[in-house]
Amino acid sequence: MLHAKMEYKWSVPFKILAFILVFVNCDEYSSLNDSYNIGGSPPKPCPLCNTRRKRCCDSSQGVELVVQGGRDVYNRPNMQDPKHAVIGATDPNKPGSCCHGAVRDYLKTDQFENMFSKRNSLEVEVHAKGFWDYQSFITASAHHQPYGFGTTYMNRTFFGTKEVAAFLAHVATKTSCENNKVATKEQLEWGLCYNKEKNSNSNYCDEHYKKAYPCALGVAYYGRGALPVYWNYNYGEAGKDLKVDLLNHPEYIEQNSTLAFQVAIWRWMMPIKKHQPSTHDVFIGYWTPTKNDTLAKRVFGFGATMNVLYGDLVCGQGDNESMKNFISHYLYYLDIMGVDQEEARFPELLTCAEQVAFNPSFSSNP
Repeated sequence: MLHAKMEYKWSVPFKILAFILVFVNCDEYSSLNDSYNIGGSPPKPCPLCNTRRKRCCDSSQGVELVVQGGRDVYNRPNMQDPKHAVIGATDPNKPGSCCHGAVRDYLKTDQFENMFSKRNSLEVEVHAKGFWDYQSFITASAHHQPYGFGTTYMNRTFFGTKEVAAFLAHVATKTSCENNKVATKEQLEWGLCYNKEKNSNSNYCDEHYKKAYPCALGVAYYGRGALPVYWNYNYGEAGKDLKVDLLNHPEYIEQNSTLAFQVAIWRWMMPIKKHQPSTHDVFIGYWTPTKNDTLAKRVFGFGATMNVLYGDLVCGQGDNESMKNFISHYLYYLDIMGVDQEEARFPELLTCAEQVAFNPSFSSNP
């Protein structure tokens, strides 16, 4: 089980509440086994939703369907622990989803550069000048596309563009040179200034996990990456899933921008605790709120992504500046990517001002 001590991963219009996702066979419309070579027109709707539920998107990646207790469990490649399975309802009469296409089809180099145009500026001292680039993000995202990152259709409506905008909004805010202020338009361009925590005075070694993830001698597990990960157990889990020895060599994240993005997307896709949704799940709607969630005013959407990742360090605090900063980046990126900012008309989906946290806070800044 992936725990989090400082970082947190994990009413609305009825037409949105109705969506319950079902992954389906999209093999005829997908070529994700060759993700790096996809080009041409943007992804097209998959007409096979809710039919022939045998594979999810790309059988070459080993994403296989197993039925357990009346539910479909799609096992992700190279993941032996069943907690990492993607679970979905099996009712063929419910609205469904499929994944298809590639992030590079709709996020272009010029858009990425506009989003992060100040990242290599000479005006500020940064840790990561020249580190982050478009191709590293595209390569990293291709690794996660078969699992739905940036490629998900819900009820034949494409959510990939919005998801990438949401993900990059979190990345930009967490790595911004101006992350202590409510972002103006100019400040929205300062993301990706850093690839590690600016000032770390702790090694973040939790001895409770010394058997599963023993801390390496002299190694510090401070925040690194596009969505910083902390603590030995998080480095251990990420390294196990990505097949990289991050427990003994967390510095790899500081040395390889593709890996730094991969770890961030891994964090986006993985739930923090068992029986809780991932950030990906709450954003695309692949999560059904319980009665307790409804009472806690937790609904899916961009607001819930802040709840999963940061809990009550950001959410349930009213219209605080930290929350507004994340939202400002998200809306700005939607505009750059040419997507309607319809969320702005539904504040209950966009914010988490009144949401009760999924998990109690500890003692870190978001």
